[in-house]
Amino acid sequence: MSSAPKANAVVGQSGGPTGVINASLVGVIEEANKHPEIQNLYGAVHAVAGMVKDDFIDLKKLSADTLELVAASPSSAIGTSRDKPDEEYCARILEVFKKRNIRYFFYIGGNDSANTAYIINTMAAAADYELRAFHIPKTVDNDLLVTDHCPGFGTAAKFVACALMGDDLDNRAMPGIKIDCVMGRHAGFLTAASALGRQRDDDGPHLVYIPERPVSMDKFLGDVEGVYKKLGRCVVAVSEGICDTDGVTWAEKLAEVKETDSHGNVQLSGTGALADFLAGQVKSNLDAKRVRADTFGYLQRSFAGLQSCVDAREARACGQAAVKFAMDEVSGSVAIKRTGNGKDYAVELFRTELGNVAEKTKSMPAEFINAEGNGVTDAFIEYAMPLTGGLPRTSYLGNYPRI
Repeated sequence: MSSAPKANAVVGQSGGPTGVINASLVGVIEEANKHPEIQNLYGAVHAVAGMVKDDFIDLKKLSADTLELVAASPSSAIGTSRDKPDEEYCARILEVFKKRNIRYFFYIGGNDSANTAYIINTMAAAADYELRAFHIPKTVDNDLLVTDHCPGFGTAAKFVACALMGDDLDNRAMPGIKIDCVMGRHAGFLTAASALGRQRDDDGPHLVYIPERPVSMDKFLGDVEGVYKKLGRCVVAVSEGICDTDGVTWAEKLAEVKETDSHGNVQLSGTGALADFLAGQVKSNLDAKRVRADTFGYLQRSFAGLQSCVDAREARACGQAAVKFAMDEVSGSVAIKRTGNGKDYAVELFRTELGNVAEKTKSMPAEFINAEGNGVTDAFIEYAMPLTGGLPRTSYLGNYPRI
């Protein structure tokens, strides 16, 4: 491997924002400032869309105070994009890189972002243009391969867990059936996080449905009715990507006009149709007087003031690691390896090939899902709880003995 070139670098934030993607951005900035090989660090405004337009900001001029504020802020500080670049698009980006002598490319995002880095890096190599492209993992869905977990998931999981804790207490105070729809197109990790806040034996969510386990309407209604008859109330967490037994998502079946994004994905999160449909089915088929439903939607991604300290720390470290790796390697993706759990929770970072992450996703492991397909196991709780950085405790007096 040749020595690291003395040239400029660019960093972008891609795909859906998260509560800690800015911590990864700050990690890149901090580490880049330590290496004289990186002369200028450009922030791509709205990711690849900004790269194509040659639209950048100077990230080396930010003060330490500003960096700390950015790291603690949710969403994407320099904007993001859902564009899915093809080879022609990437060729235009490469021309901008050549014009600005950019030879370090850091891209924070999910599997599609890893694929973008892979395509541009491959094209640069074919053109005999030295470029070091590094993907920095990010996604609330927690569905990237190789890495144990993804920065962004821990904070979103904390939001979902806290929201369900409050919703369950609300349901105790005014009993009925409550349905909450949570993000998760193909992977159920975030919906499963709804169970992390359970503290009493009868705490909700009492039922958790994820994309990995298809569910018929008859089973869904039967499950809800069983809990309702036993407890006099029922709280349900449902992934937006849950499927019928024929493998088609309920959301797709409900969509009169299937709105899709640039990746061909049917719009799931921008509507409350699934939650309203499920609530309507419960009202029509079960003897329940109070039935309510909420769709968490985009609130899960960028809720201010609820960062997981663990998630933020790891996201920042991933940004720093990408720059360090770029000093010695041509390309790669940063990944997390868990080296301890429980009170001894610890991780270490390593590099994996871009091709191991690009355009691939993982699902919830079978050992995280209960046998009935409507809940999670203790193994999932043990896996996910450390990533939240801890959850609040609550109390309820309604279970106390009467006098």
